[in-house]
Amino acid sequence: MSWINTAFPFAAAMLLTTGQVDARLVVGTLFFLVPYNLAMYGINDVFDYASDAQNPRKGGVEGALLPPSTHRATILWSIGLALPFVVALVAMGGPASWAVLAVSLFAVVAYSAKGLRFKEVPVLDSITSSTHFVSPAAYGLVLAGAEWTPQLWAILAAFFAWGMASHAFGAVQDVVPDREGGIASVATVLGARTTVRLAIALWALAGGLMLLTAWPGPLAALVAVPYIWLAAPFWSVTDAASGAANRGWRRFLWVNYGCGFLVTMLCIWWAMMGR
Repeated sequence: MSWINTAFPFAAAMLLTTGQVDARLVVGTLFFLVPYNLAMYGINDVFDYASDAQNPRKGGVEGALLPPSTHRATILWSIGLALPFVVALVAMGGPASWAVLAVSLFAVVAYSAKGLRFKEVPVLDSITSSTHFVSPAAYGLVLAGAEWTPQLWAILAAFFAWGMASHAFGAVQDVVPDREGGIASVATVLGARTTVRLAIALWALAGGLMLLTAWPGPLAALVAVPYIWLAAPFWSVTDAASGAANRGWRRFLWVNYGCGFLVTMLCIWWAMMGR
């Protein structure tokens, strides 16, 4: 269950900026927890059905396989559930927050929807995927009226690098089935070995950027270490053996929870220091 990965960045950004729980925080957190993720994963599952049906990883924790009979209902629920929240958030925000929210929602649709399919444009696929998780935090900061300091930019840049690394590494395990299905990705174009090394470099960059922040922010640089450690065994993986990266990806899903806990503790520490 990775839906908390979009709700938490928004809630943390709002709460650490305003120091209070208000309607914007509650509505926004609920939106990025359920409707946002239903739209993101629902649209993806509908438009990826043909390729997912040929992928042995799909149909479980690594991705749903929705039967065609549910596709129309999934799209309708995705739109219908999100719309009231979007209307409420627009009413509670201003032009700047509207723009960020629009980018976030566009990325959700553009990644998978027919006619856009950013997920099949190498490198743009990783950029768009990272936007899915970073934009809720950016939206929370803008909605809360945060002061945009160099340190804040460093934190968002680190988060973005982490998101790109995670997507790129996840694409490695599908190099063979994606190529067989005629699907392009950052991994099918760069190759498994180069993509793994790119992911490791991006995780290292994320850790390095956190060293530019105020204490205790630099401690978050250590969060990059488990991800690099998990990917390191696949440093020289070949395209033919790229499916083996699934072992690292499965562990990656669990590492997210531990690292998320550490980041939460750092946020609480930072908030208490600011009092």
